Amino acid sequence: MKNVWILLLAISLSTYVKATEGMWLPLLLAQLNEQEMQSMGMKMTAEDIYSVNKGSLKDAIVHFGGFCTGEVISDQGLVLTNHHCGYGQIQSHSTLENNYLEDGFWAMNRKQEIPNPGLFVTFIVRIEDVTDLVLNNVTEDMDAKMRQSWVDKNTKEVTAAAKMEDYQEAMVRDFFEGTKYYMFVTETYRDIRLVGAPPSSIGKFGADTDNWVWPRHTGDFSLFRIYASPDNKPAEYSEENVPFKPRHHLPISLDGVEEDDFTLVFGFPGRTEEYLPAAAIEQRVDVVNPIRIGIRDRALNVVNTAMQADPGVRIKYASKQSRIANYWKKWIGENQGIKATDGVGRKKAYEAEFRERVMGNPEWREKYGSLLSSFERLYGDLEPYAATNTAVGEIAGRNIELFRLANTLHSVVKMYESSGAPMVESRMGRLEDFVEDFYKDYEPSVDQGVFATLMDYYFTEISDEHQAPFAVERYVEAGKDADKLASMIYLKSKLARPGVLELAMEEGPEALIKLIKNDVAYALARAISDYNDDNVAGKYRDIKAEIDDLQQQYMRAQIDVFTERRFYPDANGTLRVTYGKVDGYQPRDAVRYEPVTYLDGVMEKYVPGDYEFDVPQRLRKLYQKKDYGDYGEDGKMPVCFIGTNHTTGGNSGSPAIDAYGNLIGLNFDRAWEGTMSDLNYDASICRNIMVDARYILFVIDKFAGAGHLVEEMTLVHPKKG
Repeated sequence: MKNVWILLLAISLSTYVKATEGMWLPLLLAQLNEQEMQSMGMKMTAEDIYSVNKGSLKDAIVHFGGFCTGEVISDQGLVLTNHHCGYGQIQSHSTLENNYLEDGFWAMNRKQEIPNPGLFVTFIVRIEDVTDLVLNNVTEDMDAKMRQSWVDKNTKEVTAAAKMEDYQEAMVRDFFEGTKYYMFVTETYRDIRLVGAPPSSIGKFGADTDNWVWPRHTGDFSLFRIYASPDNKPAEYSEENVPFKPRHHLPISLDGVEEDDFTLVFGFPGRTEEYLPAAAIEQRVDVVNPIRIGIRDRALNVVNTAMQADPGVRIKYASKQSRIANYWKKWIGENQGIKATDGVGRKKAYEAEFRERVMGNPEWREKYGSLLSSFERLYGDLEPYAATNTAVGEIAGRNIELFRLANTLHSVVKMYESSGAPMVESRMGRLEDFVEDFYKDYEPSVDQGVFATLMDYYFTEISDEHQAPFAVERYVEAGKDADKLASMIYLKSKLARPGVLELAMEEGPEALIKLIKNDVAYALARAISDYNDDNVAGKYRDIKAEIDDLQQQYMRAQIDVFTERRFYPDANGTLRVTYGKVDGYQPRDAVRYEPVTYLDGVMEKYVPGDYEFDVPQRLRKLYQKKDYGDYGEDGKMPVCFIGTNHTTGGNSGSPAIDAYGNLIGLNFDRAWEGTMSDLNYDASICRNIMVDARYILFVIDKFAGAGHLVEEMTLVHPKKG
């Protein structure tokens, strides 16, 4: 029976990477994926997707702002991305008088398109394998520090020697835990203008309730335009710039999707950790995620209450609330998905087969025999430090705005202490822009509420030996009452008062540094962070460094041991292709989700006046008349669909592309049950959620009356030949 079990497990491992799993480098599609993709229905070749010799799909894909993906959908530089990717820009242009978040925005001509300082898009020109060059003089017996020294030296030489135009850049990224290296030659455009955005009642329909959830009915899209110099090269904003002419733009299919249709998602996924050991997954599920979720629960309770009570706060905190809530809900789904699919058990079964093979081979036993037991020991040592480090990161680093401001100002203090007033003076313009932007959307009373509830967590949930003495002293002064501590800090802190910091900046670096150093909120933030750095984070980093070294060995070991398995690199913010099919799923017993939603579902969810489920009157009228133009299907208006593509954060705004290379949708989310795909993909429940391209066109044309934008797109009927 044991031999039969091993045989069955080996068979399952040989097909461990399902056809729908993986985030593949476009450079390698011809040798690794093309045949399989075509067997799934794709009509293109690998060169149609990625080519350096001709225009290809990759020339229409952009890294949007460094945090999302976008795609060029016209020969005039029109870029499509998610509403939530453009949310910060839409918010920054919104006021109570011109509330583009609530009412939407549509430029009816080029002069109305709005510049966005600081926003950029990046194209990938080409990708090169530079592994041999980067690992030159690196040997297996080197310690981690020496190895990294050689890698850094070689990387500088590789990028310096890269053949490229003077307006291009080169970057090298590591893959498979530093066993492979690729160079990306890029072009970045920095004159990006807002063209169109639906109202949040469409672009964010369902808001927090529907976030990470299927069925979904959200028109999560926005439009921008790339401007270039008159010779079509990257340029800073100028009135002389003209719409960018791309090497390729995506045609848009009007034929829609059906179950089992081939789908390709092209974009810049942020970060996955698919090759972690079971011990790491257990710690994430049982320790780290519950801390993150609990802290953000508290912050969201305060922010949500304030937003519901005050329309002005709602505008100021719309983007901030989304930032807090997005990963809060993702972590909840991640935990549930891992437990529902026995993700830890699957990892342990995989590791059992790994051990079996390793112990049966003398060479492997010598090299890899102690890897898994070392992981278990090290993750046990890491746990108390991981718990505190996670909590302090959420409290002092992310969710209390006053602390986030103090952290930024601390970098100014360090600059002053190391380089003097002239250096601070030279950076004052940039600091002024940051401070102005910070206070524009800052409400001290809301932040004080968040401070109170999170500091209560700090003093009641974090172990006593990990609490900063200075913070404890202030807490005792406040009678061990977090609300009183908050009142004391926000009353005394000058950083909590808009205008005071600006005045100090006008007086010069010395006055600014004096104000910062004497501020009680700054002192408290530094005390918590510094104590954590000295007593927790340092030990965390030391143990984590050992784990990272083991992880690199474990990655090499898996590749050596499972020769029949096809490995794909973890996402690291670089350009990837993932492919799958339109497909429903069954999240639990007796529940089956269909793969397509319609405008009927929007109306079923409609709640007049509700900030999540209100529906614009014009959309309701179009629905009543069934006035869908060329975009409807059998008297219905498709809204969203799901597929089996393996996606993650950063894939927001990625195009969903059909078998012929046409845009059929816009990726914007994952189904809640499958958010654990960052750690453990399972084809049974992992689904990515996309807006149907026809719904996007319908909203632009029929709802917004911006048909001139549709006219510059290329609309096709591939299924009709």
